[in-house]
Amino acid sequence: MTAVEGSILGNAVLRREDPTLLTGEDKFYDDMAIEGLGYVHFVRSDYAHATINSIDTSDAEAVEGVVGVWTADTLEMPSFQGFAMFPETLNRPPLAKGKVRFVGDIVAVVVADDRASAADAAELVFVDYEPLPVVVDIEAALEDDAPVLFEEYGSNMIFETAIEADGDPLEGADHVVEGRVVSQRLAGVPMEPNGCVAIPDGDEMTVWISSQNPIANKDLIVAMCGLDAEKVRVAAPAVGGGFGPKAAPYVEYFITTRLASELGRPVKWTEERSENMVSMAHGRAMVMYAKLGLTDEGIITGLDVDLVADAGAYPAIGAFLTMFTQWMIQGVYRIPKIKYHARSAATNTTFTAAYRGAGRPEATQLLERIVDMAADELGIDPAEIRRRNFLQPEEFPLTTLGGSNYDCGEYEKALDAVLEASDYQGLLAEQARRRESGDTKQLGIGLCSYVEVTAPAGLHVEYGAVEVNEDGTVTARVGTSAHGQGHITAFSMIVSDMLGVPMDSITILQSDTAEVPRGAGTMGSRSLQTAGSAVHVASETVLAKAKQLAAHLLEANVDDIVKGDGGLQVTGVPTSSVSWADLAAAANDDAKRPADMEPGLAHELDFDGSDATYPFGSHVSVVEVDTETGEVRMVRHVAVDDCGRILNPLLVTGQQHGGIAQGAAQALFEIVSYDDDGNPITSNLMDYGIPSAAELPSFETSNTETPSPRNPLGAKGIGESGTIGSTPAIHNAVIDAVSHLGVRHIDMPLTALAVWNAIQEANG
Repeated sequence: MTAVEGSILGNAVLRREDPTLLTGEDKFYDDMAIEGLGYVHFVRSDYAHATINSIDTSDAEAVEGVVGVWTADTLEMPSFQGFAMFPETLNRPPLAKGKVRFVGDIVAVVVADDRASAADAAELVFVDYEPLPVVVDIEAALEDDAPVLFEEYGSNMIFETAIEADGDPLEGADHVVEGRVVSQRLAGVPMEPNGCVAIPDGDEMTVWISSQNPIANKDLIVAMCGLDAEKVRVAAPAVGGGFGPKAAPYVEYFITTRLASELGRPVKWTEERSENMVSMAHGRAMVMYAKLGLTDEGIITGLDVDLVADAGAYPAIGAFLTMFTQWMIQGVYRIPKIKYHARSAATNTTFTAAYRGAGRPEATQLLERIVDMAADELGIDPAEIRRRNFLQPEEFPLTTLGGSNYDCGEYEKALDAVLEASDYQGLLAEQARRRESGDTKQLGIGLCSYVEVTAPAGLHVEYGAVEVNEDGTVTARVGTSAHGQGHITAFSMIVSDMLGVPMDSITILQSDTAEVPRGAGTMGSRSLQTAGSAVHVASETVLAKAKQLAAHLLEANVDDIVKGDGGLQVTGVPTSSVSWADLAAAANDDAKRPADMEPGLAHELDFDGSDATYPFGSHVSVVEVDTETGEVRMVRHVAVDDCGRILNPLLVTGQQHGGIAQGAAQALFEIVSYDDDGNPITSNLMDYGIPSAAELPSFETSNTETPSPRNPLGAKGIGESGTIGSTPAIHNAVIDAVSHLGVRHIDMPLTALAVWNAIQEANG
């Protein structure tokens, strides 16, 4: 939002979180000093698919310092249902029973008095495996002769969804453009790998987890470990990155907690990086086909999409994300007919879950690639073909053919802004010059216009509470869980603006079931529009109550009560005032409070935004491709993202930069790969190509503001927009750089080898 005089909202406010993170005052779960701690080490399968004939733990149990070794036969636990929609036959045993289904499946667990002994003992657990046929390719997994992971279920096809068009969506089109786009499997690679520590105290249990939604994890931990919910506390300390994979529940949490309960001592699991690469949920992993019908003028007449998604070995939310792709498959365009068919398959690989964008980036990747292909085949400028097909502002609110209920959008405005900011015409002129001269360093210009959904699938409801304390400070509670986004700053700004209390007098409590009764956590770019709105409404309600109390104490009309220095006052009479501390005390004093007023200055609620919101934007990527080596260098990336009203532009810019970097990583560097036997060949950071800042330029970001009508802040999400917009723009830019050489498409990641091979193939 544009900064308003006298209001903190709309201004760039430095993050409150950073000083304690930078000085090391904030503690992560692995920093906790706990007496009598036992260390957990998991024994993981080296086979992607095999029958377990036997497990011998005797040598491991003999290692000095080992407390115990458990298998599925000695640690009875219920199987875990990865997603509520899937049948129990697809559940995952926390410790593998009878067979393993991916490299990394847990077959045994060791607890020792020190980490080294636990690791040494784990090496001595002998498992007799009988290998079974393996399938790692998702399209092959759906073939009739594919090895089946769950025999009782009888198929590898886990989930299916479709949009049935009224007739052939391509009928009558002057042109049909076809394309195949692979959104490759990615690893989240948070700076802090996964882990947890479980601390029993009599019949009570505290579980610290490195998670994006510790509050939502409590019910799962209670159920899986057979604990009394009233005696269990689940919390997250500082969390070193999430990106979606840390939103998933992990069987390691359940096993660790169960062992702490059984042993009556605290135990901790700290994931190693190589372990993280095979046991933490992966993302993306879709193969997508599209046919786009168009008129001679480049007007879209219909779209036909068929895709398959990889669920991995134990289906979870990742298998359902094709539904998110379906919701966003129309994108920013007016498309009269859409046919969509998606299937999710089980494979002998790590399970998949949300990864920054979670199903929405894949829709944009496919749509923006096929639109660029159409522009190339029809000889229309990529910006112009988009402009001709944009949905217009007056068409909103709009229910799309994919089932999304768009709130508002000005797609052409964002495109115009990014074309101007990037000097698009100047870039085209420079590209033409290089092509004419035969320069070995060719310029590529890529566009992406996107719309995404934030707070999707019922995530538009969130808990929030605000209370004024008797010392004049304020405590707010939220059901979301920050892990780097700047929530403490954002929520403090809202409370400060509403109540006039300094930000350093406001405490935000989160991520702890001992403090927050419920909450859905942080994912889907939902936090500001849900928890932020809850805090806003709660603060508004507290202010209204405080004004009534102040009017009573000051013997004034409630309409004359306004915010003053440190409290409330009679308008125009600063000497007739009452501090927040005195107001809080009076609110708890039967003698001072009006008889019809409830005690305390507090309010809590579950804010319901009624539906998701739909941020949008346009990106221009500029790359330089060496046609002799295939090397790609990002020259510029210009982004114009619209996240509704902007509360703090500093936070928004930070999210844009981080999102763009993660999108660039997919486009150019990252891929999780397996060999034909299901062995991961990118299971450490020597082989998995995650970029650093040195590989990327400084991004150029700006915003348009189209307020959403679905919450009082007018806010939409921004956490994933940069990722959704950047990947297709960079993808299109690299192909554009070599399209004049006959290259039509290259699968991501666009490594030097992939680009060089494409050039050679085009040259025959």
